[in-house]
Amino acid sequence: MNAPDRLPVTWDDIAAAARVLEGHAHRTPVMTSRTVDARTGAQVFFKCENLQRMGAFKFRGAYNALHHLDAEAKRRGVVAYSSGNHAQAVALAGQLLHVPAVIVMPHDAPAVKMEATRAYGAEVVVYQRGVDSRETLAARLAGERGLTLIPPFDHPHVIAGQGTAAKELVEETGPLDLLLVCCGGGGLLTGCATAAKHLSPGVRVIGVEPAAGDDVTRSFRTKTLQRVDNPQTIADGARTESAGKITFPLILALVDDMLTVDDAELLETTFFLWERMKMVVEPTGALAAAALLKGKLDARGQRVGIIISGGNADLKLLARHV
Repeated sequence: MNAPDRLPVTWDDIAAAARVLEGHAHRTPVMTSRTVDARTGAQVFFKCENLQRMGAFKFRGAYNALHHLDAEAKRRGVVAYSSGNHAQAVALAGQLLHVPAVIVMPHDAPAVKMEATRAYGAEVVVYQRGVDSRETLAARLAGERGLTLIPPFDHPHVIAGQGTAAKELVEETGPLDLLLVCCGGGGLLTGCATAAKHLSPGVRVIGVEPAAGDDVTRSFRTKTLQRVDNPQTIADGARTESAGKITFPLILALVDDMLTVDDAELLETTFFLWERMKMVVEPTGALAAAALLKGKLDARGQRVGIIISGGNADLKLLARHV
């Protein structure tokens, strides 16, 4: 890790986000499992963001970002791009804060996520993944309609909001030796790393990606920003093509290691969490757990935190893999 003199998101930002979210975001439960502890030789704590409002940690960052808009920006509205969870989060935050929301979503986004985004009152604009650029489309809509862009991870208020998940976890469990966090573009990972390093000095923070979308892992290893074009993975929430201009320096400064799991390992872990812990988890939400349960690291004798990032599972789709 190489810590720059001034990070773009700090503990103070996360503490401020926690105050904004109080009474609006759920303080999600922390679960344990004797089966998991026996299997891993560790004491494992699961932070259940699958039970967050709209079913994922994304609500934290979206609400914090929209809260900080000025009155005129709130009146004009926002635009976001997402395969599903950030879409729902911005839509719900917009509904609660009376901010109109336009969401750019891929044509193959999980139906359950697209339907929920519309149900929260957002306008959905669909694009063809691999053909159209969601960033270009969102920028055009922002320019034409005077909307404020709320990106899914590369935004200080979004990152600070996501970090409140780890803040709550460590406040409940006490110091941790290890924190495992799923990684798409790095917003949750960097926010949680910021909070964990402040509250639990000495904790090792490890990000986990799908093997098919290993851009951040390669970026972490080479210390240069890497990309992956339209990664094909069951972890639809982690199909980002690269880390961001804000998240990448934070990853290099705060994250201790990166790991990957393949789709077969991810599906096995998802079904294990369904069956043994009675948690409805989507594959992306199981990434961090998969790294531990599939033996990607040795955590014996350690106190381990795992962020279960979301539970918006497309049950019909996943049933095909049983």
